[in-house]
Amino acid sequence: QVQLVESGGGLVQAGGSLRLSCVASGLTFSKYTMGWFRQAPGKERGFVSAISWSDGSTAYGDSVKGRFTISRDNAKNTVYLQMNSLKPEDTAVYYCAATPSRRPTAGYDYWGQGTQVTVSS
Repeated sequence: QVQLVESGGGLVQAGGSLRLSCVASGLTFSKYTMGWFRQAPGKERGFVSAISWSDGSTAYGDSVKGRFTISRDNAKNTVYLQMNSLKPEDTAVYYCAATPSRRPTAGYDYWGQGTQVTVSS
């Protein structure tokens, strides 16, 4: 049974930082592209970032480029999202997801339960 468990969310002031973590189990982590998505109240879930399993290439949504950094530790089955210079519009539930595709823009097969990030102004 595949499980993705996110952690690291919380309340932070604008301009602050948070690091999200997602621990995966039940899959061969090193063979999965890992992604982060987010959903704000009243909005659709949107792409934040992803890191490919094959070459470690990364992708970012336009709104987070230059502020967020994705990384992975295959030995720990963990993917991270370092979020800097946070803005109130970054407030959302952040979800971790996994796909066996090499492409970060592919459909994702597995999803975590999400972690809340709230950025106060």
